[in-house]
Amino acid sequence: MATSADEVRRFPRPPVTFTDQRSRTVDIEAYDGDPSPLVAMYARFDAESRAQGVPPRGEKQTRDWVETLLDEGLNVVVWHNQSAVGHAVLIPEGESSELAIFVRPDYQSAGIGTRLIEVLLGHGQENGLDHVWLAVARTNHVAMKLYDGVGFETRLRDRAEHEMERPL
Repeated sequence: MATSADEVRRFPRPPVTFTDQRSRTVDIEAYDGDPSPLVAMYARFDAESRAQGVPPRGEKQTRDWVETLLDEGLNVVVWHNQSAVGHAVLIPEGESSELAIFVRPDYQSAGIGTRLIEVLLGHGQENGLDHVWLAVARTNHVAMKLYDGVGFETRLRDRAEHEMERPL
């Protein structure tokens, strides 16, 4: 994917406060604190809200996974009424970073996912990252539309998933 520096979009940096499409005011902040609010958020995910094995099932497995994300990645969290309702992370992997995003099911389809990715990408730009990729189930058309909307392009199509990427 060849993109000139002039074509790279500048994304907002955290913190960001906005009102979602359901009139909820939420805050998006960079986060590297206590894993407990994220563990509590992930406990609210049902089987249909899990993809590619994440978030893991069980409190201990979830806590271990969240601690790893907080230790290794650049994290941003969406807060509403002091509760975590969304989490996105960039995990360094060689010369690129893998993106993962999660929005609590009762907060989906309200514009939070788009804004969360934009702020995460801005956080990545602010920290000197220059390339991001992700994997998404090929049947997850909602997510693929979301990623396409913030400039990701499909680089590999597979029977089970697609890999998408974009420069920062």
